[in-house]
Amino acid sequence: MIYMMDKIWFPLSLTLWVAAISSILVLCSGVTIAYVFARRDFRGKWLAELFVTLPLVLPPTVIGYLLVILVGRNGVLGQTIFNVLGTGVMFTWQAAVIAAYTVSLPLMVHTAKAAIEGVDREIEYAAYILGKSEFETVLQITLPLAKKGILAGLILSFARAIGEFGATLMLAGNIPGKTNTMSISIYSAFQAGNNELANLLVLILVFMSLLTIALTGRFVEKLEV
Repeated sequence: MIYMMDKIWFPLSLTLWVAAISSILVLCSGVTIAYVFARRDFRGKWLAELFVTLPLVLPPTVIGYLLVILVGRNGVLGQTIFNVLGTGVMFTWQAAVIAAYTVSLPLMVHTAKAAIEGVDREIEYAAYILGKSEFETVLQITLPLAKKGILAGLILSFARAIGEFGATLMLAGNIPGKTNTMSISIYSAFQAGNNELANLLVLILVFMSLLTIALTGRFVEKLEV
């Protein structure tokens, strides 16, 4: 057990780091997108919603391939990133964050959208009549009333980011000590026939997922609407 700590600690810390950064990005952008979808009507809205939902139904390897085309060395965004930073993002931990963000964003958007649509519009109209701007109303009325749904979306997104495998493998690769997350390390250990390490990593991953869901579920129950 002790001699395997170095093979456990890095994947564990990297997975938590990637999931945390991804979840922060998902929270900020996902709630904004969800509000626009819930409160705005515009041309091409159905197409935008379809585009955001697509990662939910596409195989992770297809998502990873599309991300390679987009942010790879010769990709549309990848070339711009390389020109600005002088380096690419593929085969880095940032690539793992991009993959986790892409697959978990739809969970946040759909959950938060449903929560925002559930907020009584009459309350928002009353805030406008009292002189509140739309931005103030969103921050002081809409989001606080929708916080349970938003938090549920954040939990789902965090859990999805922790378990991400296919897109991460395509975009970040499997570089020991650099991009090997828990899921990728489990795959590597299994492929190498190291079942002892694979079993241990699986147990840790399952425990982390259960603990996250249980603790957050209790926290959500205590929230006042």
